[in-house]
This record gives sequence, structure tokens and C-alpha cells, in this order.
Amino acid sequence: MRLLHTSDWHLGRSFHGVGMLDAQRGFVDQLVAFVEANSVDVVLIAGDVYDRALPGLDVVTLLDDALVRLTQAGASVVLTSGNHDSAIRLGFASRLLERGGVHLRTRVEDLDVPVLLPVGAEGDVAGQVAIYGIPYLEPRLVAERLGVDSANHFDVTQRAIERITNDVERRRESGSVYPVVLAHTFASGGITSESERDLSIGGLGAVPLDLFEGFTYTALGHLHGRQQLAGNVRYSGSPLAYSFSEAKHSKGAWLVDISPSGVIDVQEVVWEAPKALAVLRGTLDELLESGQYAWAEEAYCQITITDPQRPTQAMEKLRVRFPDTLVLSFDPEGAGTRTTTSYSDRLAKAQDDLGVCCGFLEHVRDRGAGDAEEAALREALEAVRLEEAEL
Repeated sequence: MRLLHTSDWHLGRSFHGVGMLDAQRGFVDQLVAFVEANSVDVVLIAGDVYDRALPGLDVVTLLDDALVRLTQAGASVVLTSGNHDSAIRLGFASRLLERGGVHLRTRVEDLDVPVLLPVGAEGDVAGQVAIYGIPYLEPRLVAERLGVDSANHFDVTQRAIERITNDVERRRESGSVYPVVLAHTFASGGITSESERDLSIGGLGAVPLDLFEGFTYTALGHLHGRQQLAGNVRYSGSPLAYSFSEAKHSKGAWLVDISPSGVIDVQEVVWEAPKALAVLRGTLDELLESGQYAWAEEAYCQITITDPQRPTQAMEKLRVRFPDTLVLSFDPEGAGTRTTTSYSDRLAKAQDDLGVCCGFLEHVRDRGAGDAEEAALREALEAVRLEEAEL
């Protein structure tokens, strides 16, 4: 049995105001080609299929096209909902779609209802792979339905896994079963089930890694970086970079082979990025003139300028060389050691209206008004005085 573990497609998402639907179509093309070339049996999508609960028509059309093409390529699809999805909307027509090989697991009621697939050569079935889906479980919304008293991520996830484990044990009474779980959650190897019940890391609700140790494979979604938490517990990450914090990520998936004896072999899959991301830092002159930044001329850029004073028309100048500069910030070198004057102090020292205006300019851009700017401000103030005198 060959599975392809993906997650966090975030169809419909934009990147700092740039639409990504074309890039996402490109990912779907790569995905379908890989499924065909490598005889993938099942594509797993571990949540956050969409980027928002109410996706646009073109976004829904893209998912529809992806599911049709994947099933035409010979693969079944099992997907669960993430925190960005509307579980109810994504799960619409699930019983009908199942007939076409698309299995949706978006409801708490379906936690222990697996997708059952035979393992082994035709005529020599050695057992079954049972694929279970744990959608994103918002504790406040599902605690009562799961019969737990405390509305936290640990308790609701533990109860969901108990239901799955009980179903696996019941099925094993009739033969070999190799359980695979999709879960959209924040799992951490730094905490265990013996920890305090209210588990969190950096303020985020977390679940311990050892909750998943009894499964043949756990396909996690929620974090955008592909990573291995244990041999059988992994995050596939998102197929595309959705923030500059992901600039160093290698985007891809996991190809999981399950043998007739239940042994897994996991291989890394890499997707080709449609456009590179560049995080640049330096003075304006360095960025515009240095050859070391030539590679970033075709990339989406996040740039931090370090000049002692904020340069004029910095974005316009940068976009001559880096046309896809999307984020620009100013962090002057040595700013942490400089003695700064507060805006209120500048106002207190201003001698007249012109001084107030020039002080404001210096406050917001760390550079005083030039001669031309001061002349323009003086002219504007004089025009205001004349207008007021005529009233």
C-alpha cells in the first residue's frame, strides 16, 4: 500500500497581497503527475484544504478539479478538515463522494469510521490498512460531544484516539489491521501524556507525541514545515510557502509504503517552488549595487534597509532591481545604541508651526526635512494663514 502524505494546501490564500491560485494550480499539476508516475494508492490531506471557511468559486473549482484528476490517476483520496476549513461545508456530500474514491472525515461522529483498504497482492491479501481522520478539534465545540469534562486540546484529542484505538482492537479480532491516522493538530515531542492536562507551547494548545505511538503511521497537518517527530509520526508541511518565515523550507510531502507485514518505509518528496523567496538586509546602496543579490531579482522579496537615515523613495528604487518586493522595513544600524528624542520632547522644543511639522517628519522617518521640503512646508503654512485671514 502506497500513501502520499500532504496537508495544508490553503487553497485561495494570497501571499502579501499576491494571489496564489496559479501557483496552487501548478502544485496540483505536480501532485497528479507524481501520483501517476509512482502508482500512489491513496493521497492523504491532513486538513486546511482551503484557506478560509467560505472559499471563492474559483477556489472550490480548483479543489474539484484536483480530486477528479487524482481519482482518474488511480488514487483514492482521504482528507480531513483543519482550523481554516468549515468542517460542515467541506464535508458536504461525503457519502456520495465516497463512491468515487474521495473519503471525507470532517465530523466527530466519524472518528472511528475508517477507510478500509487491502494490503498485499491481488488474491493474497495480508490484512487491511485502516485510515482514520481526526479533524481539527476546537475544544469548546467538541468537548461535550466527546464526553470530556475539560475543554482543552489534550483531553479532546485523547478521547478521539481512544475511540480509534477501540475500533482498531475490535477489528484485529478478525485479522491484521494497520491503522493510519490523519490529524490536524499541534503535536510536540517535548511533552508526554503524563504531563499536566493543560498542555501548551508558546500559548498554543499542544498534544503529546506519545498519543500517536500505537499507530502504523500518523499523518499530521497544521504546521507548515515538513518534519519528522518520530519514525511513524510526521508533518508534511504546506506544499507552497505562505510567509517569508518559510523562505528556507524545502516544500514537499512524504511517500509512505506499508508492507504486508505492517512495516513502513518513508521517503521524502520535494515540490518545485514556482518562485523563490528572498529575505534581504543591507543599506540601500548595497542592495542596489551588490552582485551577491542578483539571484533575488526574480524572487518575492522581504527587504530591511539599514541606512542610518531612511532613504527617500526606497521602495520605488528597490523595485527597479527587485520588482517583486512585497515587504519593506527600516532598521538603522546602531539604532539600539542611539539616544532618541521622544516626539513630545520635539514638540516642546518647536518654536513655531514649521518646527512642529519638521519635528514630525524627523520622528516618523529618522531624518529631518531637507531644504526643498522645508520650503514646501513653509509655503503650505503660509497659504493656510492667508486662507484663515480671509475668513
